[in-house]
Amino acid sequence: MPTVNLFIPCLVDQFLPEVGQACANVLTRLGVDLHMPKGQTCCGQPVYKSGRLDEAREVARRHLTLFENADVVVAPSGSCVHMMRHSYAELFENDPGMRERARALGQRTFEFCEYLVDVLGVTDVDANYVARAAYHDSCQVGRSLGVKDQPRALLDAVGGLTRVELEFADECCGFGGPFSVQHAAVSEAILEDKIDDILSCQADIVVTAEPSCLLNIRGGLEKLKAKQPVLHIAQVLDSGVGA
Repeated sequence: MPTVNLFIPCLVDQFLPEVGQACANVLTRLGVDLHMPKGQTCCGQPVYKSGRLDEAREVARRHLTLFENADVVVAPSGSCVHMMRHSYAELFENDPGMRERARALGQRTFEFCEYLVDVLGVTDVDANYVARAAYHDSCQVGRSLGVKDQPRALLDAVGGLTRVELEFADECCGFGGPFSVQHAAVSEAILEDKIDDILSCQADIVVTAEPSCLLNIRGGLEKLKAKQPVLHIAQVLDSGVGA
């Protein structure tokens, strides 16, 4: 079993530490030799998407050094994985040495569900969670990384859980990083459509694999005083083990 370095995204570190703990619990339970390097920072995506490329390169260099010797890097965020897998190499397109280092790290970096299913070959993690669950495909996990079937396979193996499909499961929740600030009115309108879709399917819980979507959808539901909790898929997979 390779050594896995767990990368904790900013939103998980600051607002959703329980998601990071759930990821660690699931991976450890599966026998993974798990490490979490000290000195982790943001992957650099916010400054990259804001056009501050010199700052993004500085962050990328730090990450490339921090995870240089990692066999595998796993993160509970498709947007961070996409940044590390694809955008780092683009940042160093005029620096062949750094570009190659970025590509090498990108090939060893995986989104959480992707790693469980595609690398470890696992779908049943012995979890139990009695609920009707609606899964939201985040843009980065579903579209950018193509990780759509893997989360559903993991949820379908959870004891007591019934998965219900949203009519527009793969439509954006409206967050989009800086987009939600720069185009707040449009972002809110997109979120309203997503919330309508969630409420219409009568799910007990909402599940996603992207922390930013989790917080955005949770905020939209709380604004309406809706009772459905919004969970990261790692939290579901870490529930009721052995029950």
